[in-house]
Amino acid sequence: MIVEAHKETLEFKAEVSQVLDLVIRSLYSNKEIFLRELVSNASDAAEKLRFEALSDDGLYEGDTELRIRVEMDKDAGTLTISDNGIGLGRVEVMETIGSIASSGTRRFIESMSGDQAKDSKLIGQFGVGFYSAYIVADKVTLISRRAGLGAEHGVRWESDGRGSYTLETVEKAMRGTDVILHLKEEEKEFLDSWRLRSIIGKFSDHIALPVEMRKEFYGEEAEAKKDEPPEYEQVNRGTALWMRNKSEITEEEYHDFYKHVSHDFEPPLAYAHNRVEGTNEYTALLYLPKKAPWDLWDRDQKHGVKLYVKRVFIMDEADKLMPHYLRFVKGVVDSDDLPLNVSREILQHNRKIDTIRQANTKRVLGLLETLAADDAEKYGAFWDEFGRVIKEGPAEDFANKERLSSLMRFASTHREDDAQRESLDAYIERMKEGQDKIYYITADSATAARHSPHLEVFRKKGVEVLLLSDRVDEWLVSHLTEYKEKHFQSVTKGDLDLGELADKEEKEAKEKAAAEHGSLLERLKTALGERVEAVRPSTRLVDSPACLVVGEHDMSANLSRVLKAVGQNAPESKPTLEVNLDHPLVKRLESESDEGRFSDLGMILFDQAQLAEGGQLDDPAGFVARLNSLMMKMMMAGG
Repeated sequence: MIVEAHKETLEFKAEVSQVLDLVIRSLYSNKEIFLRELVSNASDAAEKLRFEALSDDGLYEGDTELRIRVEMDKDAGTLTISDNGIGLGRVEVMETIGSIASSGTRRFIESMSGDQAKDSKLIGQFGVGFYSAYIVADKVTLISRRAGLGAEHGVRWESDGRGSYTLETVEKAMRGTDVILHLKEEEKEFLDSWRLRSIIGKFSDHIALPVEMRKEFYGEEAEAKKDEPPEYEQVNRGTALWMRNKSEITEEEYHDFYKHVSHDFEPPLAYAHNRVEGTNEYTALLYLPKKAPWDLWDRDQKHGVKLYVKRVFIMDEADKLMPHYLRFVKGVVDSDDLPLNVSREILQHNRKIDTIRQANTKRVLGLLETLAADDAEKYGAFWDEFGRVIKEGPAEDFANKERLSSLMRFASTHREDDAQRESLDAYIERMKEGQDKIYYITADSATAARHSPHLEVFRKKGVEVLLLSDRVDEWLVSHLTEYKEKHFQSVTKGDLDLGELADKEEKEAKEKAAAEHGSLLERLKTALGERVEAVRPSTRLVDSPACLVVGEHDMSANLSRVLKAVGQNAPESKPTLEVNLDHPLVKRLESESDEGRFSDLGMILFDQAQLAEGGQLDDPAGFVARLNSLMMKMMMAGG
């Protein structure tokens, strides 16, 4: 059949050109990685064919023996990685190779630091496996045909990675993909058979289908076979690593498999390998990464572990096998008794999936508990990377709320360094005699929280307060209301209840002062009008003149700011102004007879209280004008 050529030259999208430029400049620290990535892609293509063939075995086209072949041509200086997997159509080639199909690509580019060591790890997390070919090649040719299409629907893609690529229609008898690397002159070491076999054994031994190379003959035997068709032999073990006995698997093999499933460059932080038998039989191999993937917070990005049924690949990102707050976990689940026609809809309503999900969750939490108990420093590094995600857990997973709470770490007033985190168990151990609550404050940053005037009485009494500054913390405390029968209490909400920690004489003195200074409180309420719900004496303040407090069941000022920052409407609630009756500024205010000046001073007091807790003023120009006026009067009086 004669195929009418349809050839065009196209430009890479800008983001792809930038990624290619980084790769070509050898950001990968280990050049061998390119072969691991390309063999891994070929393996994925074979697994996708197996899955699609479950409902259409015609896709096999009479060839059910899936394999990957690595061939070298020393005369041409080329290395070819071929598979007979699902293959690609013309549009798929343009979408998957001519562009990087990710809404977060620009953020990925922007996160590049210029540090080659750091950026190489970032590229690994991004997963641009195909582009790793340009580490060793100055030109790459890809020839592919999607299974089920005729031979005339082959497509040939070629590029030197410098801004453009050519795309043309070709005839390809066999389904699948051939990736041909035209090696750079200085990379011809990868045309050595022993070198290639060694790399495949190192990185791809676990791939669950054969990786083949030409069988080599020497001497008279080579001469006798030179005109015969080439013979191929398997050079990897070709058995699913997760199905092997744990005692037979080395740590290096576990680490290499993690790099295969995650496209990460670093070894995992920890892993768990379990075989479950009984009414629901399956094997799970789960990994905790060391570093958060760059797209961890990308809502459009899918996350999850790989799902197999009886070693047949079903789904690449089976999110139903792991709760969303553990979306960073990588690995494989292989079930013996899920239906082979499993689909996303079935996954959502299958009881066995729920059982696997619950068991996976407990296994990962167990891994984290062990890590926290055995290596606090390593767990601290994990928390810095993934802590904000774990904090989503109590709202999503009520059954494991207590275990999740024990894993959480927070900055607190117990330490001066905000980078040092405390567990809730450690907090409870340090609680003062008579203390029955876990006190916390939420703010835009740990520094803002630490210096909040709301903490003054706690600092005076030596009571520890947790400093919550992640955006997710507001969501967390709305669902995590107690731990080990100790209730959480915001220090910025409602009347301050210190329980048995309160000083009886101090409280009586405050009540007496409130009665004595009733006229001041009324004048302030009148001056501030609808800006405040009430004005009252404070039991929180020691050094500051005033602070703002919301009702016990009202939205915190910090949450209101967070919602507004993301374009959400926040219910309006008026704060209460608490004043420190012992503060010189408040005493000076009380003696002010000029009502206009009293009103200005009252507004300055209110605005300062807003600023002290990280709020924004409704009328900053008015605040500046009142402050300038006050300063001018002071200067004139002093002059």
